[in-house]
Amino acid sequence: MMELSDAFIALPGGFGTLEELFQMISWAQLNIHSKPIGVLNINGFFNSLLSFVDHAVEQEFITQKARKILISATTADELVDKLQAFRFEPDPALSKLKWSPSSSQKEKLDLTLHL
Repeated sequence: MMELSDAFIALPGGFGTLEELFQMISWAQLNIHSKPIGVLNINGFFNSLLSFVDHAVEQEFITQKARKILISATTADELVDKLQAFRFEPDPALSKLKWSPSSSQKEKLDLTLHL
């Protein structure tokens, strides 16, 4: 699904929604993709989550650059505008990592039992 998507939008939901949202954020932070990620914050549903993320930035668990990965808006039109304006800024420390299968050498594991 990631390859076919131009962006990722999370609507109010439960654990599955949050898991998928944070997976896409983590993958962006690791430079696995550079697509915009947004939450449609209908009726303030994501307010507490966004406050938690901002708190993690204040406590230096999340960098300011990484915080910019997650976009939020209260209307669909505003969110689409923000997603279209998003410009990915890779983390220099992680930009040298290569995640595609073709870029890594697959090593054969030696699973021989030696007694």
